[in-house]
Amino acid sequence: MANTRDAKTLGEVIREARTPKGSLREFAKRLDITPSYLSDIENDRRVPAEDVLRRIADLLGLDFDELMAKAGRFGEDADRYMRRHPTAGVLFRQLSESNLADDDLAKLLKKAEELAKKRGGQK
Repeated sequence: MANTRDAKTLGEVIREARTPKGSLREFAKRLDITPSYLSDIENDRRVPAEDVLRRIADLLGLDFDELMAKAGRFGEDADRYMRRHPTAGVLFRQLSESNLADDDLAKLLKKAEELAKKRGGQK
């Protein structure tokens, strides 16, 4: 499951995806942000807001969840969910303390996706 992008920072992933598609100024304009803000993001000096990360992911064809994780963000929906379901926060703390390997985390993620599909099918 691990790939070379896993070891890269948020800024490195964005810059590598953006560079073949045009200049920093052109891309910043498409994102409706300043070139200096984009430069700060690509040089890991600033963490973009969730809506900016969504636009970056959409324009560059990157995985939004991966960018959110690299930014250290959970997202507003996840924050609300953890407030409504404290057990989710306990689960996350236990996961972070267990220091599981990526393949173990991938198995848990797959199980969560299966549970979500199963629950969605019962509606």
